[in-house]
Amino acid sequence: MTKFKYLKIKNNQKIRYLSNNYTKNLYVVFLHGFMSDVEGEKPKTFLSFCKKNKIGFLAVEYSGHGKSSGEFTRGNISKWTSDTKLVIKKLVKKNDFILIGSSMGSWISTNQFRFFSKQIKGFIGIGSAPEFLERVMWKKFSKKMKRETIKNGVYHLKHGEYEYPITFQLIQDGRKNKVLHKRINLKIPVTLFHGKKDDTVPVVYSRKLLKIFKFAQKKIIVIKNGDHSLFKKQFKLKILKELKNIISNYKNSN
Repeated sequence: MTKFKYLKIKNNQKIRYLSNNYTKNLYVVFLHGFMSDVEGEKPKTFLSFCKKNKIGFLAVEYSGHGKSSGEFTRGNISKWTSDTKLVIKKLVKKNDFILIGSSMGSWISTNQFRFFSKQIKGFIGIGSAPEFLERVMWKKFSKKMKRETIKNGVYHLKHGEYEYPITFQLIQDGRKNKVLHKRINLKIPVTLFHGKKDDTVPVVYSRKLLKIFKFAQKKIIVIKNGDHSLFKKQFKLKILKELKNIISNYKNSN
């Protein structure tokens, strides 16, 4: 059984997380997507992989998501970036780590380079969605939808079987968190996986994200029949194989 834990970050605020502890060792830090949580298959798969390979693991559940405290509609990229930073500081401490970001998690991951550039030793993106709020979501909103969002402060967006409450403050905050014009100069391995059949976030966003890593050992792996989730068995094995390679290279160079 998976055991979830909570970290108190403020008086009434708790962030849920999933982890194992290997002190003074390399960690893998997994960051989930928009309106997701740490109960999905991805965090559990990476936790199992890390246990097997005797390395540390942390999956952070942002405020307003899953069972972390806070209201989703009060959250935004700045807040979720801050939640992640606090939990990494408290639990990973000074250890080196490899970031894995799924969808919006890649955007939150990219923001972590501001705080942990000396500790981040690799980055894997899965269906990366940097700046998706403005470039993918808001762009597709009709004039009527935009008016309603601005007037009421929120728009309930139906997508498949889900409904997402999209607040105007979330869109505005996204504009303050632009990453695609940045430049990250670390010489680390960066691998971005993206499904060719991703109907949520086009492959071009992984290509744009890859460009900001100027000196990285970088590559994009476009999966022919891949969707946005990219976690069918054959896709999962490719991602785990890449993670294993990054860990091996890290161990060989240390």
